[in-house]
Amino acid sequence: MLKFFIAVMALFSCVVQGVTLDQLQQRFSLQPVVRADFSQSRSIAGIAKPLVSSGQLLIARDKGLWWHQARPFALTLVLDDKRMVQVMNNQPPQIVTAESNPQMFQFNHLLRALFQADRQALEQNFITDFTDEGHQGWRLVLTPKTTPLDKLFHTITLTGHDYLEGIELNDRQGDLTTITLSNQRLTPRTLTDDEQQRFVF
Repeated sequence: MLKFFIAVMALFSCVVQGVTLDQLQQRFSLQPVVRADFSQSRSIAGIAKPLVSSGQLLIARDKGLWWHQARPFALTLVLDDKRMVQVMNNQPPQIVTAESNPQMFQFNHLLRALFQADRQALEQNFITDFTDEGHQGWRLVLTPKTTPLDKLFHTITLTGHDYLEGIELNDRQGDLTTITLSNQRLTPRTLTDDEQQRFVF
């Protein structure tokens, strides 16, 4: 289930002379806090209508990733360097650590690196195909070459302009998940008191 919550918040400045992966990574590294809204559509083989969800996300360089699905039901996911926490419909949190589930923890830790456009981590785990599409548009197609990602996905595609705007997950079960990010916000540049509490469990 966690693979469907890939949601990310890379925000990048305009570059007049074209866009490279190094430039995207550099600009993301200068953004301490990114907030955005998301909508997600998952098309499952054999099911006529896609599953649709929406909510908000927050990534803080010093804290991690907070993903809150508001519809069709409440689900919150928090990823940091030490654990993954999932809360569904106000039930007790489920916590995964490197000790309790090493493979799952490794997978989620890699997702954080993916969202932060960590080129070193990307090239260690994916075959990367980056394209400058003109007018500040760009596309990054990632083909997994390490486990467990190669067992889950055919490709992961990121697209955007000034910001990361789209994530497409083409998985090995024949399903397609599309995440659209909007209303990206960089200010305030530090977490509010309420946002700090989102990372406390």
